[in-house]
Amino acid sequence: GLLCCGYWVFELTPIETSQGFSQKIMYLHVPSVIVTYLAFFIVFAFSIAYLWKRDLMFDRIAKASAEVGLLFCALVLTTGAIWGRPTWGTYWVWDARLTTTLLLFLIFMGYFLLRMSTEDRDKESRLAAVIGIIGFLDIPIIHKSVEWWRTLHQPTTLFKVEEGMAKPSIPDELLYPLIATMLVMLLFYVFLLQLRYHVATSRDELNLLLAQNKED
Repeated sequence: GLLCCGYWVFELTPIETSQGFSQKIMYLHVPSVIVTYLAFFIVFAFSIAYLWKRDLMFDRIAKASAEVGLLFCALVLTTGAIWGRPTWGTYWVWDARLTTTLLLFLIFMGYFLLRMSTEDRDKESRLAAVIGIIGFLDIPIIHKSVEWWRTLHQPTTLFKVEEGMAKPSIPDELLYPLIATMLVMLLFYVFLLQLRYHVATSRDELNLLLAQNKED
């Protein structure tokens, strides 16, 4: 699916008139943003579920989603910097959206540093759940930053709403490959989430067996 989208974007999609070829990074940048939002929402939801039920399954899902979300958040920052160079003339500015996105990345870096710093599985899960919930609260700020503050980022085009209806301010020949890429990237996220969840489950089972062998 990713290969097909790549062919569509680079061979069949027209060159955007104002930004030229550099605009094509949008087809990686925007889907990465969507996956980042979804991944950290899953962390938020399953962290709450863990604090409520204290079931390690919920913690494993939250951890797996945080791993994938951190990867895509790094991709967002990287592709944004590459896109910013020809568009703004610089790789980085302390723009409200860039700064809040960097803050999100640092929060979830701290999330994993905390997980690595404690050997108490229950304590690790509880503290990580709290950080995961707090970290997600940065996402609405990121999304609304272009409306709340004066930034270099343009207002939303894909999710633009007029008269109660979604009216993306982007031509169809650019919109359709973007939607296709978003769907494929979401499927890629689900694949990675499942993969990391199985790894986390196997690790917990192995640690349990090792603990039982020590007791024996």
